[in-house]
Amino acid sequence: MHTNLPHFSQINQYQFITFRTKDSTDEFILKQLKNNLLETKIIQHNIDAHLDKSNKGSYLNHQIVDIIKNYLTVIDKSLCEIVAFSIMQNHIHLILVQKTKLSEIMRNIKGGLSFLVNKELGKKGSLWQKDYYDKAIRDEKHFQRTYNYVKNNALKAGLEDY
Repeated sequence: MHTNLPHFSQINQYQFITFRTKDSTDEFILKQLKNNLLETKIIQHNIDAHLDKSNKGSYLNHQIVDIIKNYLTVIDKSLCEIVAFSIMQNHIHLILVQKTKLSEIMRNIKGGLSFLVNKELGKKGSLWQKDYYDKAIRDEKHFQRTYNYVKNNALKAGLEDY
């Protein structure tokens, strides 16, 4: 099972990152994660497409979207520069430029958002799946393709207000 994905961390590197709510995990996702015959990027694509249609773990809506937007737009610039993001009902896509270790950036983002979202929802405990998917942006063409995906993902899933 792909529970501890290898992460590529390099200062001043563009990264595409996806992380999801802990409660978004269902049988389809578990089956994908156990599939050793597919490449990680194919598995992640399948999971993203599934999450776009799934209501499982869908806490990221209504006023929660505004809380997340506000948090991401004022993130400490010594950690990273967030270039683009898309807030889906049960996962978030980011494009950022690293200014420190990727693990530190993600700990800050996921930890800060957990505190704020759990407070708003009156929940306690883990909000996010432990791991996250990251992909280093290789070149301008890759950046444009990824940027367009992030920019249009919520609209494509029918989430115009996200």
